[in-house]
Amino acid sequence: MQKDLEKNFLEVFEKNQNIAHKICRVYTTNQSAHNDLFQEITIQLWKNYPKFRGDSKFSTWMYRVALNTAISLYRKSTRTVKTQDITDFAYKIKATDYDDTEEIQLRSLYKAIHQLNDIDKALIFLYLEDKPYKEISETLGISSVNARVKMNRAKEKLKNILNP
Repeated sequence: MQKDLEKNFLEVFEKNQNIAHKICRVYTTNQSAHNDLFQEITIQLWKNYPKFRGDSKFSTWMYRVALNTAISLYRKSTRTVKTQDITDFAYKIKATDYDDTEEIQLRSLYKAIHQLNDIDKALIFLYLEDKPYKEISETLGISSVNARVKMNRAKEKLKNILNP
């Protein structure tokens, strides 16, 4: 049973690991922090995978866990990431290199996004991922109406940062 669970997790994680990389890019400013946050997100996903009921798509659940992990870690004033050892199954994950070609073009946007608060970062991130408001509200645990209102405010803040 544990082997099946592990096999299923590895399969869906490998297909969706770019979600974690993108969240790491939004919430970190250097490769070392990116790697630490990616590892912590992976750990949290693995620890919580047995609780995944399949009520939503795996990717929606993954966004929620990954964003909550990133937000909670980076709200701490120390800005350090405490990681756990995952050597018992980490070697089984086939990590792919993160293609940053598009990111080079979006550097100024990411710089502006870094200036937003954690919730606004999450909203903008999900918006850029073309998630519908229903999925955004489910991911963040807020109503669809609240997601729309917060999104409009976050877009306005971002516009003001990019065009002072």
